[in-house]
Amino acid sequence: MKRYESIKNAQGVKERVPKDLGKLFNLNYLRYTNKTYYSEYLELPELYCDTDVFPDFIVGYAHPADYHVTDRTAVAFYQYDNTFDGMHGLYNAIYHNDERLLKKFKKRFEGVQFFISPDFSQFGDVDILENLYRLKKARVISLWLAMELNAIVFPNITYPLIDFLPFYLNGLENCHVVAFSTMCYVDNEVERENIKAAVKFTVDTLSLHTIIVFDICGDNAIVNELFAYALEQGINVIVPPNSQKTWNTSKKHHPKEGDVK
Repeated sequence: MKRYESIKNAQGVKERVPKDLGKLFNLNYLRYTNKTYYSEYLELPELYCDTDVFPDFIVGYAHPADYHVTDRTAVAFYQYDNTFDGMHGLYNAIYHNDERLLKKFKKRFEGVQFFISPDFSQFGDVDILENLYRLKKARVISLWLAMELNAIVFPNITYPLIDFLPFYLNGLENCHVVAFSTMCYVDNEVERENIKAAVKFTVDTLSLHTIIVFDICGDNAIVNELFAYALEQGINVIVPPNSQKTWNTSKKHHPKEGDVK
């Protein structure tokens, strides 16, 4: 295979230059994953998160007008996947190195200091390869946000089944701050027990000092119940106000396209 090509330089003279193999093979994301380590088991790109500065408000990806409600507003991706991962979504832009789209996303996120990594939906009745690929996409986007925007990205803990959690924590060994969402867990007793088990497993596996919670309940009583094990271990559980909770408690709120799932 030829690894060089001839192009004309600025003076109109032909010269041999290396081919952009990353572009030719659709491996553009390697420019980010190759700057971190890979987990030993699944070779997932590792993330690093350790900070003592945290967001004081969380807003959904679909509402860029609210990205700067405060100086420390975090952008989260707790919405239906096609809201942030459509044909022209951020992952495809990274994957294909679509410079026009990437420039658009940089403009969209300009000035945002905090992100919660994308919550790609996971399903117990979907093949593990699809679930793992979605996890990889979240990791690649997280690296792009950190490297291109110099932002702090909090890994979102997600899983299709509790038994799969060892896979999903792979590569987070150097993360001391993570994020959870309580959506879809509050109104179902089985799901409440699931998130308690997930919190315990995560706390026992990672060396955490802080958990950030995206919660839409009226008060923190349920959060205190769900994260009781973390609190007992001395972990700081932070529940910043968020736009969804604000909209839910407002009589004037009407659901918008892209609201949380």
